[in-house]
Amino acid sequence: MIHQASDLPIRLKNGYLAKKPMIVVAHSKGTVSILELLKENRYISEFEIVEENNKKAITVTLLYTDKKPAITNVKIISKPGRRIYNPVKKLQPVLGGMGMALISTPQGIVTDTKAREVGIGGEVLFYIW
Repeated sequence: MIHQASDLPIRLKNGYLAKKPMIVVAHSKGTVSILELLKENRYISEFEIVEENNKKAITVTLLYTDKKPAITNVKIISKPGRRIYNPVKKLQPVLGGMGMALISTPQGIVTDTKAREVGIGGEVLFYIW
């Protein structure tokens, strides 16, 4: 069983390191939510849900600016064997605001900035910068 929240950022990082124009990831509602936030914050160019042989997948187009990747690094925080939950008071900006954390909350998956604005905590999925 693959932990989708850990698999997606690692696939993105590896795609950027290999200088690929696009990658394919497994489809899930959580993956779509994460990709929408990454697109909104300019970490990916776009994504499209495709279906082959009755199986859904997502094609993600990676974003490069002057041949430099939009993502420098990712750090997985919550893992299947060790979930990390933080209240809103413990949510700090990633790299002084240069990066972003994705938080799974009762209202869905949100960025650390949005979680602080709304005043909710949750499971810290990963950091990206």
